[in-house]
Amino acid sequence: MEYICTAEDSKRIKGFCMEKRENADILGCRVDLLTAEEAISGIKAIIDRGKPAHIITLNAEIVYQAQASQNLREIINSADLITPDGIGIVWAGRKLGFNIRERVTGIDLFYRLCQEATVEDWKIYLLGSAPGVAEVAANQLAATYPGLQICGIHHGYFSEEDMPAMVQEIRTLVPQILFVALGAPKQEMWIKKYKEQLGVPACIGVGGSLDVIAGYKQRAPGWMIKFNLEWLYRLLAEPSRFKRQLVLPKFVGLILKSKYKGRI
Repeated sequence: MEYICTAEDSKRIKGFCMEKRENADILGCRVDLLTAEEAISGIKAIIDRGKPAHIITLNAEIVYQAQASQNLREIINSADLITPDGIGIVWAGRKLGFNIRERVTGIDLFYRLCQEATVEDWKIYLLGSAPGVAEVAANQLAATYPGLQICGIHHGYFSEEDMPAMVQEIRTLVPQILFVALGAPKQEMWIKKYKEQLGVPACIGVGGSLDVIAGYKQRAPGWMIKFNLEWLYRLLAEPSRFKRQLVLPKFVGLILKSKYKGRI
């Protein structure tokens, strides 16, 4: 698959547009073979293009859920950019013969884009988590990235009746990036449904990132992240995740079955 852009786009964002973007097929779900730096370059290109776009940080749980949902697979495969979020995706891609060089997690992408936003003069909007969380996260981000323009926030406890006013507010504020923290796959489905109405160049699902940024949940220590044990830390910190993480051995089984049956 190639990144499609106009001649005008190519002049402004030559490095990303002029190259073919390679991708992997993991159990019928596409993931772009991008490093973190390449993902940032790609999102810059998307924002510069100015058209509504959907960015997914793909993990093993979402891919597993997509095996039972054609709609979810179609949402994933129609996204404008998909990063390999999670060691499960990295392992699976490599096992199937794809050159996935590193993880590009949602929260790391979040922080990097906030840093870039202060340089590029982008506005961001925070949507999701429990009431009050986005406000605390906004204060933390503003303190960490002086000059960051957080043009709006909204919690994730809204109804369908709230949508017209919320969409209109986001359209009026004209952010370049909309961070959506509704949990996967709800956030992916929500972005797909409202992306065109919102008109935001970069809509990104970021799971529980607002809770971490606000300090309500802790990220794994650096050494655990380095050794790809972040999943273990989350399980130990939140034993209630045990049932969710039972999908991981099932995901491994599907990858091995795919590999040894030659269905890559």
